[in-house]
Amino acid sequence: MPFRERNPVTVGIAGIVGMLVLLLVMFNLQRIPPFNAGTSYPAAFSDLSGLRKGDDVRVAGVKVGEVTGVGLRSGAVRVTFKVKGVHLGDQTTASIRIKTLLGTKYLALDPQGSGDLSTTTGIPLERTTPAFDVPTAFQTLATTVDQVDTKLLAKSFNTIADTFRDSPKSVTQALNGLSRLSRTVASRDAQVQQLLASANDVTGVLDARKDDVQRLIDDGDLLLQVLHERRAVIHSLLVNTAELAEQLIGLVRDNRAQLDPALTNLRVVVGILKKNQQNLDRGLQALAPFVRVFANTLGNGSWFDTVVFNLPPQNVKTRDCFIEPLQNNKDCPQ
Repeated sequence: MPFRERNPVTVGIAGIVGMLVLLLVMFNLQRIPPFNAGTSYPAAFSDLSGLRKGDDVRVAGVKVGEVTGVGLRSGAVRVTFKVKGVHLGDQTTASIRIKTLLGTKYLALDPQGSGDLSTTTGIPLERTTPAFDVPTAFQTLATTVDQVDTKLLAKSFNTIADTFRDSPKSVTQALNGLSRLSRTVASRDAQVQQLLASANDVTGVLDARKDDVQRLIDDGDLLLQVLHERRAVIHSLLVNTAELAEQLIGLVRDNRAQLDPALTNLRVVVGILKKNQQNLDRGLQALAPFVRVFANTLGNGSWFDTVVFNLPPQNVKTRDCFIEPLQNNKDCPQ
């Protein structure tokens, strides 16, 4: 059957399947036996230092294989790797080195010896070196520097400078620089010691307050989460505040003709009150007794509660007229 007469759906599906198979083969080419040629070796390390399966194996910076496995064996880290196209002698050494600033490692090999490296024993622990950990180095820096005899170091630099005094000018300049460096280190010994002691105190305080620092970080994270959840409300509040400010500015601008005279008169009134502040204070002090008596007079209701003295006594009939209603007492005047 001609190709153009075949079902295009079937042809498309077959093409897609073929492309997927080809990509799968390309990505796993090293796992296919014909292309997986190479020799596997073990190596013992005291510290894995972040080396992982699949990391590069390099000789003089050239990739020659990859790490195929990591594990523990007899109290040491056992690393298995496979190399291709390189001869490893029976005195080959291995070290774990840093590949990138992000902490990626690789296994570096240094082929040595006239024989062949054993595929069973591989590289023993005494011929391997773990990675140099920068944080660990900084942690031990204070102790290491503290143990340095700065005077002896300065004397050594001076001796080297005197020995090479008749050397070429470039060497002499370099040694003079070393001499000045040694004198600087020796002269700043007390300051360096104080700096290291202060750094030790700071680290001690941070270590003692690590729970508080952790709590502060957690609270800060909680605050950021709340702000993230309320970002729409905060945004709306800021927008409304800006709009309110614009409205107030417009209100003041539109009513400036009316507000200016009012503010001017208010300024005059305030000035008058300020000038008569003492008179107002004395008036309030003099008004206080009258207000107190007036409040006592009106304290029983909406009438004046007072007593009039030096009046003659009332007779019984007149008094009874006020006690009993007029219509029930005939003796009361009508």
